[in-house]
Amino acid sequence: MKSIFFYGTLRHVPLLECVMGRAVGDLDITPDVLPGHRIMAASDGPFPLLAVDPDSNATGVLVRGLTADDIARLDYYEAGFAYDLQRLTLQSGVAADVYVPLHHIASDGLWDIVGWQRDWAEISVAAAEEVMSNFGQISAREIARRFPRIRARAWSRVLAQSGRHSPDTLRGKVEVLERTRAYSDFFALDEIKMRHETFDGAMSPVLTRAVFVASDAALVLPYDPVRDRVLLVEQVRLGPIGRHDPACWQLEPIAGMVDPGEQPEEAARREAAEEAGLVLDQMETVGAGYASPGSATDFFHTFVGTCDLPDEIAGVGGAEDEDENIRSHLVSYDALLRMAETGQIGNVPLTMLIYWLAHHRDQLRAGHA
Repeated sequence: MKSIFFYGTLRHVPLLECVMGRAVGDLDITPDVLPGHRIMAASDGPFPLLAVDPDSNATGVLVRGLTADDIARLDYYEAGFAYDLQRLTLQSGVAADVYVPLHHIASDGLWDIVGWQRDWAEISVAAAEEVMSNFGQISAREIARRFPRIRARAWSRVLAQSGRHSPDTLRGKVEVLERTRAYSDFFALDEIKMRHETFDGAMSPVLTRAVFVASDAALVLPYDPVRDRVLLVEQVRLGPIGRHDPACWQLEPIAGMVDPGEQPEEAARREAAEEAGLVLDQMETVGAGYASPGSATDFFHTFVGTCDLPDEIAGVGGAEDEDENIRSHLVSYDALLRMAETGQIGNVPLTMLIYWLAHHRDQLRAGHA
């Protein structure tokens, strides 16, 4: 049996149980203090780190009774964040192992567990579930490489709990009998064996299905109500390539994945700045829903954003660190509507946004007269 002093996120019992894969009822968990250290917030993520400070004390909990399997699972989880165990002496006089960073990590003020639990605990537990599902299968180093996308998928799980759509549909029983992660990297693919309640109250036979797992995305159509035109972006897309469509470059609204902890409208504004250098003014919520609910978790939060669209705003841009190569186009409202009505738009969310704009255009223009 082994003892570890936890000063950070693993003080949150649901996260600790998720990482260890079991309940902690048999463990001896007592408050303790690590002298000569303070708990700092990492500048590049919502997690803590220890800093040596002779005038400070780091509060936490001492957990006794950890098994070899517990330690192996904890080591796997912490190694993904480049943390390893170091033996330190606590205020109680007990010598305990403590996870500390292997390399220098820049800090940004003190870390607060109450604020972390409020803002990040739910997403951290969801991310840990995916991380620990790979225990014994892929390396902690590989987990670290994949972690940004793991956390993005976890944030989508959190956002899904606040959905308001489909209020009058059946809330029947769904039994997931087996769920296997067949592929995981930037996106993921799950194979599922399931059965579900039918409309007559019975249960379906066991069904074998697959689902493409992505994270939520924010889409926005920038509209200039004074000049009566929009901005569309053009970039190469994997969907047409995978479908063997010769039109691999597609016209689309501005779009991007919602970052962990970010609200969809914030993501839309950020993407508009990154992809086209735009500052959006009024944001109109068009809707939120699944792009293809029969086969994918893709969930789109869609907006129309009013802004200034002068001639010089069009050009080539995108975030270089994401290898984006994006060309923007200014299109008059009349030309845009003709494109939608004549089938020149190959992007269903864009078509939806165009027809929403057609319905609300007069109102938007009147507000900017």
